[in-house]
Amino acid sequence: MVAGSVSNEIKYPIAPGRLWKAIVKDSHNLMPKLLPDIISSMVILQGDGGVGTIRQSNFSPAIKEFSHWKDRVDAVDDQKHVFKYSVIEGGLIGKKVKSTSFELEFNAATDGGSVCMLSGEYETIEDRLPTEEETKEMLGGMIGMFKAVEGYLLANPDAYV
Repeated sequence: MVAGSVSNEIKYPIAPGRLWKAIVKDSHNLMPKLLPDIISSMVILQGDGGVGTIRQSNFSPAIKEFSHWKDRVDAVDDQKHVFKYSVIEGGLIGKKVKSTSFELEFNAATDGGSVCMLSGEYETIEDRLPTEEETKEMLGGMIGMFKAVEGYLLANPDAYV
């Protein structure tokens, strides 16, 4: 096993509060609507969205490597807009990684938009780090989802205010 991490900083022309509401607080409703070809459903299995909540994301056949994943909410800070979660079942767990967790932090940018700090930590099953392409793939799906939310929020300025 090898421990590693990935990170990315993404700038958005949308205030952090709106992104927070859409991406963190209401993702289980919004993501399947925005990305039905990828996410067939997201369900809260246990909890109320706070720490300890267990969620399941179910994916369409377009995702070839897995059909679902379950994650556990590890931290939620509504004031600082920080969200941490760990994938506990499905996804790449048991296939390529032993464990994986992610942290999202939304901060105000000077132009009225926001900066999202996205970071992930993982332990691989094999004794090697992922290739650059595998690392891009890890973050690419999340960045793609965030871009879909950005497009939705720009097209719907009254949503999640």
